[in-house]
Amino acid sequence: MERNLKLTIAYDGTDFHGWQRQPGVRTVQEELEKVARRIIRQPLEIVGASRTDAGVHAQGQVAHLRTATSIPAENIRRAIAHRLIGDVTLVHVADVPLEFHATRHALSKLYRYRIHNDFRRPVEWHAARHAWHIWWPLDVLRMQTAADLLVGTHDFAAFASAGCTRSTTVRTVRHIHVQRHYTTVVIDVEGTGFLYNQVRNMVGTLVEVGRGHWPPERVSDILAARDRRQAGPTAAAHGLCLQWIKYPPDRSLSDGT
Repeated sequence: MERNLKLTIAYDGTDFHGWQRQPGVRTVQEELEKVARRIIRQPLEIVGASRTDAGVHAQGQVAHLRTATSIPAENIRRAIAHRLIGDVTLVHVADVPLEFHATRHALSKLYRYRIHNDFRRPVEWHAARHAWHIWWPLDVLRMQTAADLLVGTHDFAAFASAGCTRSTTVRTVRHIHVQRHYTTVVIDVEGTGFLYNQVRNMVGTLVEVGRGHWPPERVSDILAARDRRQAGPTAAAHGLCLQWIKYPPDRSLSDGT
């Protein structure tokens, strides 16, 4: 009998070329599928909710896997997690309805961006792989003021990098929170979906505001211009982490996602 398994996955993206399977390079999807085939011994495909880019991390990536195996879900989790290399792990596996689709049924996602804001290098705190190093002092109050202008449903064409193939550039950002923890500036961005590099481009823009290069109000002009050249630089990939993905209650188990 066919089953549908919901997988929750965490990984350090430093040595991966992103989530999606690509010929000749190491990806999270391929790594998981390779190990899962050894355990389940059937052809399979693991469908991820978010196609994280090369260098981007995840604490709560979600995927689904259809299979006819009778192995209990927790046994599958333990067996796959035991055989995975140390920079990726399977956090949770659960049986879900056959109609559950990790991508189509996602309600919102939260990405967290970390900036090491100090003249000293982040390697002193073992954070070099997980935070973008910005030497210049950042004013988080100015950054939050600018971030508030990005919340809502807007045309985010100015924050979509070249290569974005979506039919529309209108997206809804539900929440952005900028805060400082000593030398670390943390930017949480929750939205229903994002364009290619949208979060990293928004972060790069907020950094320009935080440095004092631009007034917070410029964000409204950037949105209206719909021109990528008007926005800030693309923030480094290694500062970004997919924290969680939310689903409707009737399509998800109580596993923290």
